[in-house]
Amino acid sequence: NINMMKLALISALAGSAAAFAPAQTGARSTSLNSFSADDLPGALAPMGFFDPLGFAEKADEATLKRYREAEVTHGRVSMLAVIGFLVGEKVEGSSFLFDASISGPAISHPGQVPVGYSAIIIAAIGFAELQRAKPGGVAPADVKFDQAGALNSDYYPGDIGFDPLGLKPEDSEELDVMITKELQNGRL
Repeated sequence: NINMMKLALISALAGSAAAFAPAQTGARSTSLNSFSADDLPGALAPMGFFDPLGFAEKADEATLKRYREAEVTHGRVSMLAVIGFLVGEKVEGSSFLFDASISGPAISHPGQVPVGYSAIIIAAIGFAELQRAKPGGVAPADVKFDQAGALNSDYYPGDIGFDPLGLKPEDSEELDVMITKELQNGRL
């Protein structure tokens, strides 16, 4: 039973590694360098580029990049959250953490974590967020007060340089397909 849980955990973590494959490094096709809503990966039939409120048509390139960065980041977090819920439900009462005292539905697990550990979890999340923001974010000292969250001009949203399994394709068309899959899974 323990081996089955280990296998399930390893499978879940390996499957989620694609969520952290960087979206781009180096030279890209002209369509992505221009960063217009019409040319972005992520559009699939029958909806095409889904923007019912018209945010993209009103956005300049920098704003559109921030929108895409937020979409990719929130999609990755949501995919990891789903895996966390599934694993939390499966390993209930059998974890070595906290003397296996955390039980019940996964939605109630965060409230059962001892108080001291909450600070450690929050610090770890803050550290991970800082590492995620470093590759693309403009240094706060270099940003005007009305441009919070500005991204570097050569940064492609989601490309945090983390691809330990080497999943990122070299071909730009294959990369567009992978980016579209990641976005669609995050939107789900």
